[in-house]
Amino acid sequence: MDRGSECYARFLAGEPEGLTALIEEYRDGLTLYLCSIVGDYGAAEELAEDTFVKLLLKRPKDRGTGAFKTWLYTIGRHLALDRMRKQKREVSVPPEALGVLLQGEDDFERTLFSTERDKLLFAAMRRLRPDYFQVLWLRYFEGLSGEQTAKAMGRSRNASGVLAARARAALKKELEQEGIGYEDL
Repeated sequence: MDRGSECYARFLAGEPEGLTALIEEYRDGLTLYLCSIVGDYGAAEELAEDTFVKLLLKRPKDRGTGAFKTWLYTIGRHLALDRMRKQKREVSVPPEALGVLLQGEDDFERTLFSTERDKLLFAAMRRLRPDYFQVLWLRYFEGLSGEQTAKAMGRSRNASGVLAARARAALKKELEQEGIGYEDL
């Protein structure tokens, strides 16, 4: 049982501190992942809150078939897609706009990324297509496996693998354009 599953089990058993621990552990990463879907940091923060509120009020069962993080991110993704459907418009964010949407979040980034390498990678990733950002974020910053990433993104394992390969190639090209060797990272 992973830490997220343990905290959620504690919450379901009546310990409110379990939910507090979940929020502290997963809020930042979930927010950035949701931002890559909806293209708006404020909306992503609301969706992350909605995800935790859903856990609080509906108390869905974690079947334990995968990592807790994958399950949580899947819930958040479904909420984001539902919101987009309700708005009856598809949000498509050009790569350069994602960086603008996250401007002003410097303090957030400073606390999230401890190394210059991570900051460089994240800055380059923000300039990629949103689905490329999502797959790279889940795989390398959140540490999800290929299968977990596919499940969180609602794709097949093969489609997720192809997307990850294309995203890595796009990231390499982006870094090379900045004069940073991919191998240097």
